[in-house]
Amino acid sequence: MCSNVQSTYRALRGFLCQEGALGGLRASYGRIGGVSTSPVGLLETATAEIEAHVGAAGWGQRPAVFALVRADRFGTDEPETAAQLGIDGALGDAFVPIEQDALPDGPLDEALAQIAWPDSVAGCALSQEIVMLPPTAEADVPDGPESLAAAANHPDRREARLVVGVLREGVTAAVLRLRGTAGSEDSELLIGPDLAPNLAEALLATLH
Repeated sequence: MCSNVQSTYRALRGFLCQEGALGGLRASYGRIGGVSTSPVGLLETATAEIEAHVGAAGWGQRPAVFALVRADRFGTDEPETAAQLGIDGALGDAFVPIEQDALPDGPLDEALAQIAWPDSVAGCALSQEIVMLPPTAEADVPDGPESLAAAANHPDRREARLVVGVLREGVTAAVLRLRGTAGSEDSELLIGPDLAPNLAEALLATLH
């Protein structure tokens, strides 16, 4: 849901809520003090926060794009919004994730190719649900256009929520949560920089 606060942090090609306001913004930085303040650590924290925000809406969500703005810059450029969200200068280089409007229908790589960010955006992130197969099942999936449908219908498939974040300087981070099966709980969050290198590369291209 959009707020009624105008934001200057928008992709140059749009993707804002129709009102031109901030998208569903999560500003839960309670764990910032307990994690690394390196660029990698702060980016991992931001991607984990995004995963929690998207996960709160349940499974079956469309891909979502987020601008990543440093908290100190956000507080300077948008003091009223920062005050509403409880963001202050003490957060320093921590990232404020700003959810953009829904991506257009069509291939994800084509949608990302249309995005360009203003210099005030330090990085960006994307959340999407994916289907994963064990190595033993890869031989069952044909190459070509039928591969996605075959993977989605494979009996050994696992659904997962993937969030990939990147910074202008080339730092990447990713988190992955497997969906529980047969009524079991979702898995713990997996964190690693190389979970989706191709997606990270595509996101980096939107920043340059």
